[in-house]
Amino acid sequence: MINRILLVVLISFCSCNKDFLDVSNELAEEQTLEKIFSTPSSVRKWHRNIYSGVPNTMNFFWITVINTRRTPNPWIWIADEFVGRHRSYFPYTRALEPQADNANFGRWDLYELIRQANIFLERAVEIPKTGSADFLGVTELEELKAHARLMRAYYHYLLFELYGPVPIMDFVVDAAADDLDFARNSVDEVVDFIYNELTDILPQLGNPLPPNQIERVALPTKGTALAIRARLLVYAASPLFNGGYAEAVALRDKEGKQLFPARDPQKWNRALTALQEFIDYANSGHYQLYKVYKEDGSYDPDLSLYELHMKYNKEMILVRADDQGVNPSSGPVGNIDTHNKPRVALGSATTGDSGLLQELLDDFYMNDGLKIDESPKYSEVGYSVAGEDLTGRTEPGTFRMFVNREPRFYQTVFYNGRKWHIGNQVVWFNKGGNSDNSGSAPFTGHMLYKRTSRKVYRQSPHPNSEYRPIIVHRLAEFYLLYAEVLNEVNPNDPRIIEYVDKVRERAGIPLLAAIKPHIIGNQSLQREAIRHEMRIELATEGQRYFDIKRWMIAENPAGKGGLGGKFTGMDMNAPTLDGFYKRTVLQTRTFHRKEYLFPLPQQEMLMSRKLVQNPGYETIRTGD
Repeated sequence: MINRILLVVLISFCSCNKDFLDVSNELAEEQTLEKIFSTPSSVRKWHRNIYSGVPNTMNFFWITVINTRRTPNPWIWIADEFVGRHRSYFPYTRALEPQADNANFGRWDLYELIRQANIFLERAVEIPKTGSADFLGVTELEELKAHARLMRAYYHYLLFELYGPVPIMDFVVDAAADDLDFARNSVDEVVDFIYNELTDILPQLGNPLPPNQIERVALPTKGTALAIRARLLVYAASPLFNGGYAEAVALRDKEGKQLFPARDPQKWNRALTALQEFIDYANSGHYQLYKVYKEDGSYDPDLSLYELHMKYNKEMILVRADDQGVNPSSGPVGNIDTHNKPRVALGSATTGDSGLLQELLDDFYMNDGLKIDESPKYSEVGYSVAGEDLTGRTEPGTFRMFVNREPRFYQTVFYNGRKWHIGNQVVWFNKGGNSDNSGSAPFTGHMLYKRTSRKVYRQSPHPNSEYRPIIVHRLAEFYLLYAEVLNEVNPNDPRIIEYVDKVRERAGIPLLAAIKPHIIGNQSLQREAIRHEMRIELATEGQRYFDIKRWMIAENPAGKGGLGGKFTGMDMNAPTLDGFYKRTVLQTRTFHRKEYLFPLPQQEMLMSRKLVQNPGYETIRTGD
């Protein structure tokens, strides 16, 4: 709520909430802004809290109890990816339907951090060195201000991603001002503001740190700014924000101003220019796809895909630094190692919290690089025999749906009848199996395995936790975005297939150039291939929901990118093992066109006379 938030947050520490500031006890005392910004340690603590809104893409378990500033990842619940065991979190005949008076998991509170950044930019000054006392020099101050501007621009981007055009707040609001009500800026104005901010600060930003310097891993860099800027322009060129959403194009504010533009195909060219700048920067040695090689020099796709998420590396562009390996299960950051664990594993009591929809499993390729409906290797009849899986990734007796799949499948999916990585215990989710006590099996019959530590276990000599950064953006995503934009500009560009194949090569599957040369130059087929690759490569990392919406394919049927329809999993009530493997409708979701954009919060709408709501949502005013 802009006008209220701008007034209540951080005028002085005597009116602040210590939890919001996330500062030490000393800073929680009553202090004026003048005193805060005259002490180097206080200035740095104020600045560090600005980062707290960076999305926590691994927090998809505790999303109902986490405040917005930690920006959790409920988006995999709404997309065609995931169902948690605690389904009471959401009304699952309507998965997280946003309403103006009850829009769950919005991002409007990011305006608090935008204000904190604005105050920092206005108040922070050099604090000269006097004797042995701490000081804040010009060089450090310039770096902190550049980071504050980057985060301010990034939070505007996150708001834009969810709501569309929003009010631009690049100044500190005077609490005594007569007018504390702000109208929405247009799409083009918001995009230009974010783009110009990120461009202006590029000379002041450093390059990515070497992987061995993890103490500053969460600090944004020049690469971060280039990447955010590029993705922003991809959004601006995509149908949702570029004339494809007719209801939004018709929207006008209270002064008659058009907020969403008509279609402009040239925006793809602008997006390509920004992406090219990022790709050139990345390929100059600043970023690279993470790969691991065996002692004999051969490439190891399995270890590469696993370790990618387990240690800071040169593929990471923007991360959070929270520790995700902590036990027990309660806590604010997700605790993925506890929730992604079958009951038969020692110390587990919450198995089944992460269920993967059958629609996601079906989209993973076979190890020949083909879809399941294209590959002769795919079968859903019976169980494998010795020697049938030449890759050695599955055991004889595995249901054939899970045999001969691509490496990313085995890094993402823990399926029925698979051995747990510690103790070699075979896990059975089916009725009568060893993990279905008290409803503890995953709702869909498939458990999320991606990003789970293979070391954490509550028994010596195994550790209780393992630190890993939380990835928000990484290089593979931008290789695929680059291919997407190249395809929209010129489908005959050879770099389209080249960059998709860079991702496939790391994934350990055959290249498109080798197995599907007929799609080269065909814009529609290449677009389908790129989107499919994004679906698999970035599964459950928090971007799928927004891609579906910007492409405006959310009205497709379930299994074709749609957010509505009948979603399936295994038959968890089947009395036999064979019956368990029958696809069963678990949820029927609906999607309305208004949901292409989230509604502005009802309370904000009630307090404002300048804001207009997104299409399809109503604001109920009393006393009008």
